Parts: sequence; structure tokens; C-alpha cells
Amino acid sequence: MEILSHSKKIPVIELESCIFCEICVELAPHAFRINDAGFVEVLSLDDYLDEDILEAIKNCPKDCIVWE
Repeated sequence: MEILSHSKKIPVIELESCIFCEICVELAPHAFRINDAGFVEVLSLDDYLDEDILEAIKNCPKDCIVWE
């Protein structure tokens, strides 16, 4: 029996909704950063289901971080 892992989900920033408040970067700097162009980007990780990332998603004021 195959068990599907939720860790395969990846957070994606919907940049058209993002107000660049940097809450995600503040709460989970190991997963989110501001790139050279000034946009938020998701860093490559093996697992995105840690508490800091979930808090960043929950606290996004524009709810622009979605799971893919």
C-alpha cells in the first residue's frame, strides 16, 4: 500500500496578490527570500511542512501563498 506524503506540496507565491510585506521571509527565512528583483521567492527544500512555513502561510495578510 502506497502512502502519499504531504511533504511533496510546495508553497507558491501569487505575486499579483503579494504586497511584499515580508512576513513570510521574517517567519521562515529558510524557505522564503526577497530576490534581486525585489520579489518574494520560495527556496528549494526537501520538505515544506515545518511549523515556521505553516505560520508564514497562515499569517500572510493577502493569503497569496498557496500549495501546489
